[in-house]
Amino acid sequence: MKKFVLAYNPVSGDTMFRKKLDHLIAMFQERYCILVPYRTSPENRGFSGFVKAVMPTGIIIAGGDGTLNEIVNIMLKNGIKLPIAIIPSGTSNDFASCLSCCAGKFDSYIDAIIDGKTTVIDVGSIGDKYFINVASAGMLTSVAHDVDRRLKSTFGKLAYYLRGIGELPKFRSLDMTVEADGIVKKVSAFFVLIVNSNVVAGLKNVSVNAKLDDGKLDLIMLKQCSLPELVAFTAETVAGKDIINNKNVEYIQASSFRIDCDKDVQSDIDGEPGPKLPLEVKTIPAAVEIYIR
Repeated sequence: MKKFVLAYNPVSGDTMFRKKLDHLIAMFQERYCILVPYRTSPENRGFSGFVKAVMPTGIIIAGGDGTLNEIVNIMLKNGIKLPIAIIPSGTSNDFASCLSCCAGKFDSYIDAIIDGKTTVIDVGSIGDKYFINVASAGMLTSVAHDVDRRLKSTFGKLAYYLRGIGELPKFRSLDMTVEADGIVKKVSAFFVLIVNSNVVAGLKNVSVNAKLDDGKLDLIMLKQCSLPELVAFTAETVAGKDIINNKNVEYIQASSFRIDCDKDVQSDIDGEPGPKLPLEVKTIPAAVEIYIR
């Protein structure tokens, strides 16, 4: 009989996942599998020991991108080599959207989990931290951190867009130095994104070339431009248009980056506060095994 640990965040998104917990347990029981719930908490210091005690076949993560980031970090730092599944239940579920693993009938995804259908994906690393979807720095970084939880619960991803649009007139470029696989460039930019997938902040096709298993990360910088150009870029991004060929975008694919700035700038890792610049970013190929349909 297969066992799975369910790591769920009780306060992610609209906080409604708790009401679905019993139904999810029943769905696994119907398939003669055991689902062992683990309620996440700040820092999740007991998760590693919990997993080792249960000895599951795999781990199912229910939450947003932040919850996914926390659990993946614990697994990689503690040598827990188990496949993961994702049940998106946060305000922003960018990585799950990229995989489309839960699109359509949820029953078929559970069947795929139990059948052990998996693939391997890369992750990024910054010092002793890992990110599964995106690292960023610049004028947009503080938006996700400043959005009130009640506003996120009411408006979901729209809360981020509303806050971001309100910040546009305040944008100021930053003089950044970027080293990509040993090649150095100096760019005056509003922000920098280093992405693993093509979905960021609910926006699809942010990087049409991004692949989860190519051993590379994609760097996207919005260079200094006029306010009308900035507004036009924002509209094109929200509309899902290809932005990497935009004249105001610096785009680089590489396996490693170093990003520095002459100002005090904090980064963001998968939607949570990260270290201040400079950043040393590396790709960790085939780091995580993940269940797919």
